[in-house]
Amino acid sequence: MSPATEPREAGAVGVPAATRVLVVEDDGDIRAMLARGLGAEGFAVDLAGGVEEALAAARDRVPEAVLLDIMLPDGSGHDICRALREGGYPGSILFLSAKDEVGDRVDGLAAGADDYIVKPFAFDELLARLRTQLQRRRLSGEARSLVAAGRLALDLATRQVRHGEVAVRLTQREAELLGVLMEQVGRPVARGDIFERLWASQGGLSLNVVDVYVGYLRTKLADITRAGGPTIVTVRGRGFMLDLRESGVRH
Repeated sequence: MSPATEPREAGAVGVPAATRVLVVEDDGDIRAMLARGLGAEGFAVDLAGGVEEALAAARDRVPEAVLLDIMLPDGSGHDICRALREGGYPGSILFLSAKDEVGDRVDGLAAGADDYIVKPFAFDELLARLRTQLQRRRLSGEARSLVAAGRLALDLATRQVRHGEVAVRLTQREAELLGVLMEQVGRPVARGDIFERLWASQGGLSLNVVDVYVGYLRTKLADITRAGGPTIVTVRGRGFMLDLRESGVRH
C-alpha cells in the first residue's frame, strides 16, 4: 500500500460500536492496515488469513460485513463467499482483489458478493463502499421483505423463492433481480433500468452483467417453471419480463 492508500487518522464517525467486520486477507501488511483503519473508524475487527480460519471466525462471532481476498493460501475467497451464502449469511460481502478483469468481477458477484474492490485501493473509497453496503442491508431489513406475483412468493430476507411446493434459494443479487422483475410483472424491464438499480454503483461492469444474471436466474427457476410457474422471457428491444404463465395470460 502506498501512503495515498493509508486510512485517515480521524476517529469513528457514524458507525455503531457493535458493527463487526471480518477481514480475510493473507497479506499481513494489508491485514494490519485494515485492522488499524477500521478500528479507528469505530468498527470491531476480526482477522483471518485463510479459508478455514475465516469460516471458523464467521461462525464464532457473526460479522455484519466481510472484506474478502480471493487468492488465499488454502483455497479461494469464492469458496468462503459461497459457503457463507449457502449457510444463510445475511451480511455484506465485499471482495478485495488484484484480479481486475470484468470476468473476475462478474465471478465475484456471482459467488454472492455485494461489491468488488480492486487492489490497490484507497482506504477512504473502501470505507465509503463498506458503509454504503451496510446501510443498504439495514434499510432492506426494515423494508417489506416478502414480494408476491401470482403464486410466486419471494422472501428477500432469506432469498428463498417459492411456487406451491417448489422452493429455491437464490443469491443476494439473483433475489434482487427477481424482485425487480416481480415489481413489473407482465411488463418488460429494460436492461439499462435493471443495471441502474443493481449495478451502476459498481464501476467497471457493463450491461452484459444483466444478461449473465438473467441466465443464472433462469437456471435457478427451472424447477419452478417446469412446475407451471412463471418464466423470464426476453422481449426484443425492450428488455426482460416475468411472464405469469400460471395465470393463463399471455403478453
